Amino acid sequence: MHHHGQKPLPWRHWLKWLVVVDLDEQFILSQLARRGPWNDCGNLPTVVETAAQETRIGLVLADAEFDSERNHTYIREQLGAQSVIPAKRGKKTWRVHGVRAQMRRAFPRKTYRRRALNESVFSTVKRKLSARAPGRALAMQIRQALLLGLAYNIYRL
Repeated sequence: MHHHGQKPLPWRHWLKWLVVVDLDEQFILSQLARRGPWNDCGNLPTVVETAAQETRIGLVLADAEFDSERNHTYIREQLGAQSVIPAKRGKKTWRVHGVRAQMRRAFPRKTYRRRALNESVFSTVKRKLSARAPGRALAMQIRQALLLGLAYNIYRL
């Protein structure tokens, strides 16, 4: 990647923090931290399954990064929950099938609006606890992110 025809920009890494949040209680049920950039589409079943061991999940709202037929199928068949994930991946001309086609055809916008509550959890963590994990080593940053999630839950009590 170049910046206006000059030298290539250095490749940047950052910490990605995935959370499953009970939107009614604003409580973190499951979390995962890892190095980015990375497509976390394949990690959705792992974090949702961990949360499902703690409570019954009836609805999964996720952003377009997690859009895949496999994720929809897992949520609907394995968990018995409704999945609302925008079908944005791929070109408009691609023919999508199954639940992804259903999401493109009749996306439940009103239901999906509740996903903003998930973003408010990130905002609260940054505002009240910390905006970043300051550790130098990746392992320390991951530990710090997971501790932020734990501290957030304690803060919410």
